Amino acid sequence: MTRRAAGVLGGMGPAATIDFMSKVLVHSQRAGGPGAREQDGVRLIVDSNPAVPDRNAAVAGTGPSPAPVLAGMAQGLASAGAEFLVMPCNAAHAFADAVRNATSLPFVSIIEETAAALACDFPGVDRVGVLAVEGCADARLYERALEPAGIDALSPGPELRRRFMDTIWAIKRGDRSTAATASLRDVANALIAQGASVIVAACSEVPLLLAAGDLDVPLLDSTDVLARRTVDYASGESFPTR
Repeated sequence: MTRRAAGVLGGMGPAATIDFMSKVLVHSQRAGGPGAREQDGVRLIVDSNPAVPDRNAAVAGTGPSPAPVLAGMAQGLASAGAEFLVMPCNAAHAFADAVRNATSLPFVSIIEETAAALACDFPGVDRVGVLAVEGCADARLYERALEPAGIDALSPGPELRRRFMDTIWAIKRGDRSTAATASLRDVANALIAQGASVIVAACSEVPLLLAAGDLDVPLLDSTDVLARRTVDYASGESFPTR
């Protein structure tokens, strides 16, 4: 089977990009069934660039925009042979237009794909908790994506947001402790107490520690959604019209 090559704008952060690649492999193997071969996997052309400017500071107006760097990465991936682009960082989608405008390649949005998966996998849900970093939350990426479906996106309040951000920075530094996992669970549980019937892991560091079964409600992993859809599009599924 001829597959499209996926260009990955990664490094935000590096461990999350590796997690995304691992999930692409898993979904590719599942799609191939018992007779799957190594050669049937998805070609990933990855630019793992941890030097991309801080997306949170950029959205807040206190740091440089990552848009020029992201555009350059997109162009480099296109030159390397990518046939469509993905970016396993939710907050960076505040600057998705820079990626879209940099090349003529289709760009698969983790925000739009996760919103679509939420509506498909959990019909009737009207209130979800969104575990997202400041840049993603302040840009209202999930709020705007879920509003047309009538889904209310709940975000942590100021105190819980500070705790969540501290935990995400710790995970980016390599913290895989039970304390870090407990911190993520506490923030999620606070959103569940507010009425969230599903929790969206809307930061790609969250699923490095928090998994399905760790909460009393379902956890929708945006990284896993994007990985699954990357395999679908690489396998020939038509890209949605934006």
